[in-house]
Amino acid sequence: MIDFLIQPWSWWFSGLVIAAIMFILLFFGKSFGFSANLRTICAASGAGKRVEFFNFDWKKQIWNIVFLVGAVIGGFVASNFLTPEGYAPAISENTINDLSELGFGAPESMQPSELFSSTYFTDIKVLLLLALGGLLVGFGARYAGGCTSGHAISGISDLQIPSIIAVVGFFIGGLIMTFFIFPLIFG
Repeated sequence: MIDFLIQPWSWWFSGLVIAAIMFILLFFGKSFGFSANLRTICAASGAGKRVEFFNFDWKKQIWNIVFLVGAVIGGFVASNFLTPEGYAPAISENTINDLSELGFGAPESMQPSELFSSTYFTDIKVLLLLALGGLLVGFGARYAGGCTSGHAISGISDLQIPSIIAVVGFFIGGLIMTFFIFPLIFG
């Protein structure tokens, strides 16, 4: 059974699972998105007493918190118990060559060791990049009214025009980052 679970699964299987989850959510009148959990956690912590934005019935969103906790637990289980020793994602030789020109080695794990190794946390450039990146992602998710998973999976499934516009923006931003900003920072 473990061998079955740790083997690479086809892309279409993930698509079917995502589609099934979306149909279930739509059936129950729910919309998916992880960034909404931050608002729910703040409201549950009592932030609604001071800030009107957090003053809502957060108990109606508890299912999304459970989903988030399940995703974190699932990621932990997959990473620690279902990932073969020494697993690294398979990426194309062209990508490896492009990344090596920017100072990144071939992947040895899911995250690049050049950014996420504990030895690099003493590098002020890496710390600033991670902090600024986290701030921009958080601001962007709030400004866009949701995160990439919420807009791209749930919003597009609901045929919401703002989600389609947001996803187009995500892709444009990703292309700008990949081809212009990333080489400028690391080149």
